[in-house]
Amino acid sequence: MRRARLGQKPVGGFLGLLQSILQTTNMSTNTDVSLSSYDEDQGSKLIRKAKEAPFVPIGMAGFAAIVAYGLYKLKSRGNTKMSLHLIHMRVAAQGFVVGAMTLGMGYSMYREFWAKPKP
Repeated sequence: MRRARLGQKPVGGFLGLLQSILQTTNMSTNTDVSLSSYDEDQGSKLIRKAKEAPFVPIGMAGFAAIVAYGLYKLKSRGNTKMSLHLIHMRVAAQGFVVGAMTLGMGYSMYREFWAKPKP
């Protein structure tokens, strides 16, 4: 059992380790966040986030479009099994989202490393 500091109960085991880690860890604060960002409504927050990462809404819209197309084509799938049709639509939707995420990561790397003005 650990030795307690003055005014604290002794805590042992995992909880004691966790408490000591939390006490010794220097909690960093993000100074870029202003208090006005907490006062914004959902619409302006979505617009701000879309400007920061433009490929996220593109991925979401593509996913929704592929799902809507898959549901529309569900009636006219012919003699294809339902499970096979759903698997194809799932793979197409996931592929679109992963592609949008990859493009977004490439875009953010470009902004971070190559498009920065040199001092």
